Amino acid sequence: MRISFLFELGDRFSFRPELEIPFRDFYSMDKIPDMVLENLVFQIGMVELISYWKAACPPKVLVRAGHLDKEQIAWWKKLYYNGLGEFFYLNGIQTDKDSFMEIVPEGGPKEISTVILNDEQVLVPVGGGKDSVVSLELLKNNGLAVKPFLLNPRKAALRTIKIAGFSTTGSVIVNRRLDPQLLDLNKTGFLNGHTPFSALLAFVSAFTALLSGVGNIALSNESSASQSTVPGTNINHQYSKSFEFEQDFVWYLKKYIHPGLHYFSFLRPLNELQIAALFSKFPLHHYSFRSCNAGSKTDSWCCHCPKCLFTYVILSPFLPQDKLEKIFGKNLLKDKNLGTFMDELDGRAEVKPFECVGTPEEVNAAVLQTVRISPENQNLPLIQRSLKSENQPGNETFRKLLDSLNTQHFLPEKFFLIIKKALTDVTV
Repeated sequence: MRISFLFELGDRFSFRPELEIPFRDFYSMDKIPDMVLENLVFQIGMVELISYWKAACPPKVLVRAGHLDKEQIAWWKKLYYNGLGEFFYLNGIQTDKDSFMEIVPEGGPKEISTVILNDEQVLVPVGGGKDSVVSLELLKNNGLAVKPFLLNPRKAALRTIKIAGFSTTGSVIVNRRLDPQLLDLNKTGFLNGHTPFSALLAFVSAFTALLSGVGNIALSNESSASQSTVPGTNINHQYSKSFEFEQDFVWYLKKYIHPGLHYFSFLRPLNELQIAALFSKFPLHHYSFRSCNAGSKTDSWCCHCPKCLFTYVILSPFLPQDKLEKIFGKNLLKDKNLGTFMDELDGRAEVKPFECVGTPEEVNAAVLQTVRISPENQNLPLIQRSLKSENQPGNETFRKLLDSLNTQHFLPEKFFLIIKKALTDVTV
């Protein structure tokens, strides 16, 4: 299946991004009426548009492909405004959520889906990092029919599903192509920046879940994704991974797409330390996972970014330093050049890194535990630097974080019980 969209910026530029979905024998196209299919594709187009709207931030958006009621218009404006919070901040754009954009729908109505879904099946988005490894492994070992979902699959994601025992033909694959003209315009001075990618993931995964008759979509966003990147504001690099967006999307999904499709983050009850503890119990994945955005094209850890440093730090209480050195290629805690990133991670800097990283409390608890289990680690330069922080927690914080569960989540009971059992089985 090939889906294409047409976005026009005034009468000067036209963009035609595409999605390609290779056929799978578990897709049931014949069960989805044309009007429903149109609706599903239309919703994806509304979120795909964000990447092109931001190039010039036009004050009016004419939507000719479908209808939006007042509640939908308000919903989409909130997603654009909050999802582009980092983009506005870094580009020095000052605006407000009421006046920054007007959405004018000109198209006809669409139909929501009522296709019968299987509640024993679950779609699991896999990116190749530690979080999706934990979700995939825990869910496949608990009697659920799991289908991995990969959007523009990286080598690490393909390795993850293979190690976990899945095939590409048994997985949902979606290939997304940006219009190359957008990248050309960015080079000439049109605006660029972070977009809410996980919101796109939400709509595309919902579409493929309905194609597959799958009743559950289990994301791997944790509790700390809800924390603002810039303290005291709503600016959050991870906005579309936050509980606020999840809550909004669940409402939108039930009202405008399918009332019986369950969308939730399987790891939402957990924090980053707990996820690292669980990941440490899956050694087959330790050398194959990747979480570095800078090294994604080369399937490597760049070892020069906050994401690499955070991943190294959060795993340090659970994996020995010699193993971490083999995974990353070096001991990042010895690299004094990463000191500024450490300050951003442990809370000494005013702003967190614009990356998907955990909270300062989690980082500081990990640092203290790394020293506690191996006192010689206190001589590592970045450990020494962090131990001087006024934010260092007490000895009980690590255990408290490891034992606590976030109550803000949408997990159906059977999924929550899997999380609770897995956490009980983790020993440090």
